[in-house]
Amino acid sequence: MAGNCDSILACSSGLILTEHECKTSMIQRRTKHQGNSGETTQLYRLIGLYCALGIVATSSVLGQISSRSIMLREPVERHATGNLRIDLFGRTDLAAIPYVAAPEGDALHSRKSPYIAAGLSLVVPGAGQFYTERYWEAAAFLAADVVAWVLAYHYDQKGDKQTDFFQSYADAHWSVVDYANYALDNLVAPGNQSYYRTRLFIPGTENRPPWHQVSWGILNAMEREIGSTEAGRYYSHTLPLHGEQQYYELIGKYGQFNQGWDDRPPTYQYLDPVTARFTYYSIERGKANNYYNTASTWVTVAIVNHVVNAIYAGLSAGWYNNAHAELGLQRVPGEGGYANVPVVKVRWAF
Repeated sequence: MAGNCDSILACSSGLILTEHECKTSMIQRRTKHQGNSGETTQLYRLIGLYCALGIVATSSVLGQISSRSIMLREPVERHATGNLRIDLFGRTDLAAIPYVAAPEGDALHSRKSPYIAAGLSLVVPGAGQFYTERYWEAAAFLAADVVAWVLAYHYDQKGDKQTDFFQSYADAHWSVVDYANYALDNLVAPGNQSYYRTRLFIPGTENRPPWHQVSWGILNAMEREIGSTEAGRYYSHTLPLHGEQQYYELIGKYGQFNQGWDDRPPTYQYLDPVTARFTYYSIERGKANNYYNTASTWVTVAIVNHVVNAIYAGLSAGWYNNAHAELGLQRVPGEGGYANVPVVKVRWAF
């Protein structure tokens, strides 16, 4: 019986002996135990049954192993989660975890008003870009505005200094008294000279500056009378009061006033060359005008910068609103439980 049990165990395993080996073993056992044929026949039947069961079990195990191998070779569907540790390192067990958006109030940024952005930049260039979080552009527009106003101020100050210079030069070298005397002596009709001479100059003012020695109303009346004659046809203007902008402009612009300069010739005819000081004064007054014109140009640049920046700021607010980013959370299993992982979704609309 011990031999029979060994055969049964060897065959029933199905993984150690083949079917042929089991049959050979049974024949050997039968030859050895010919004395008990009935018992041997029953034993043979049991051995055959166990061998068949072993073969079937072996086939089932091999089939399952093969099936698992095929399943492992099938592609695994992957889902992007927004978590680099999951997406880049193959944590497929996390792919199906749902994304949960944050509440509306927790969005990465709120919408920007184009009207507010434009209004801010209209007042202070760059403020609208700062409002829409375009900080480099804000700095550029603000810097351009500062430069424009600084240059405008600089040239305006140069113009003021140049104006002080040419006005002081005129007060030192041009005399309304000399101008009036030449006109009275050379261009007023002889019958009217005594009238103007007794009224044109103010008595007792001889030691005062020239512009305080004449009656401006009488002077202007005399200029108009001269301008109505053939000899004085070039008297096209009446002299404004001393200190006015037109006073300093006219004495260095029209030949009518040439005889008021202290380097004047004895006589002057229309279209004769003007004096050297007349010419120099005109150039210096022109420099002041150029400085003021340059200052005005930079003021214009600053104003245009305000307007352009306001328009651009309104557009920037629209671009900001089109670039939408959403912040949310995703539960990810980790050591000792789950963790909420921040996830950012970005959308750009054209």
